[in-house]
Amino acid sequence: MNIDSLIKKAGGAAEIAQLTGVTTEAVRKWRQAGMVPTKHWPALLHVPGITLADLNETSEETAAMTHSSGDTPPKGATAVLVLADGSHFWGCGFGAFNDGAIGELCFSTGMTGYQETLTDPSFAGQIVTFTFPHIGNVGTNADDNEAPTMAAMGLVVKEDVTAPASWRALESLQTWLKAHNRAGISNVDTRAITRLLRDKGPQTALLFYPKDGKFDLTELRRKAAEWPGLEGMDLAREVAQPARSWNQTTWQNTRPERAVKRRVVALDYGAKDNILRSLVAAGCDVHVLPGTATGEEILALKPEGVFLSNGPADPAATATYAVPAIQAVMDADIPVFGICLGHQLLARALGGTTYKLERGHRGANQPVKDLATGRVEITSQNHGFAVDEKSLPADVKVTHVSLFDGSNEGIASTVKDAFSVQYHPEASPGPTDSFYLFERFVAVMDRRAEAAGKAGA
Repeated sequence: MNIDSLIKKAGGAAEIAQLTGVTTEAVRKWRQAGMVPTKHWPALLHVPGITLADLNETSEETAAMTHSSGDTPPKGATAVLVLADGSHFWGCGFGAFNDGAIGELCFSTGMTGYQETLTDPSFAGQIVTFTFPHIGNVGTNADDNEAPTMAAMGLVVKEDVTAPASWRALESLQTWLKAHNRAGISNVDTRAITRLLRDKGPQTALLFYPKDGKFDLTELRRKAAEWPGLEGMDLAREVAQPARSWNQTTWQNTRPERAVKRRVVALDYGAKDNILRSLVAAGCDVHVLPGTATGEEILALKPEGVFLSNGPADPAATATYAVPAIQAVMDADIPVFGICLGHQLLARALGGTTYKLERGHRGANQPVKDLATGRVEITSQNHGFAVDEKSLPADVKVTHVSLFDGSNEGIASTVKDAFSVQYHPEASPGPTDSFYLFERFVAVMDRRAEAAGKAGA
């Protein structure tokens, strides 16, 4: 007996809600999930005509969708997630049909901000598994994008995407995905995927949502196995936007506008919009250059400070052109501040190296300790590579560490005005505990300007 027949036999949605002590909204979610939670079975077994076999049938039908190990799609499956190790997860596709989106499968623990996550350029080349079950519930809007296009290759969610229930929603997640030509897969055991990634590390995956409903698992496994992975890959060049000026500030910014703004060149390796807004909110006149800009091109804008943005893929690959430019800026004695990929690139410019983490940090609940103050900040993070502290020269100090795994979260030069953090002080989504870092960057430029003024007096 399917879920619709079960609800009908119980007398309808209102009647089954009353019988089980839930709301009709809960019943609607049961219908979407295709099953009734087992804790409500005793109440339903009192209804004439409903048997334990009926309830087990709905449960088994849903289980078959998410746990099937066979190559034949189970009833209702319209998409599949195939891993390079040969395993796969059947599910329901949504968004745009595709011929297979390949990327590194990762998971994000954030409970809000799925639109910001999907448009974060740092997720280029990745398929995001959301551990939070209610994805799509607030729809999408024009203000929450962190870049003009969706960066992630696709998304994996547990529950069917529901209709938007927010006054800010302009369109559903499904419609938004179609506009960005991306697919998602639902009715998947995201807990099993998270455990797999936790225990085995990053996995290559292919998300396949065919329009004709035909699946060739052998061919899909071959494609997934042949993908080279993110190590050695430079995606920053692909996601960076053209040179531009930026004057938009953070949403509901209550900080007083500064009379004098500091001229900052932001190098875009895949910059989130809210980073640029945060620089403006802190008192910067922001000019954005693509991350491929040379030291000469950067210095031609006469910056008082240079910002190094976040971005995707392997810092070692991006470093081939980024490090010489960063070193030219530091040789010119210009203050530097970096975030995420920018942090890793600064470390390399200062003489350090980077490596791929066994498990990346992605989510909005990452604890980081400031070694100077002992303060613990809850941070938003999205990275799969890290700075190797042991490789740092003597004139670079460690300023922050992760309280999850002890990996590096911040550095500062002891001879240059250059510092960086691995996490995202601009949040979006996530906590704003660390916004003070933008103000610290501006304070460095203020101090420099004041000293120059006194010297010229």
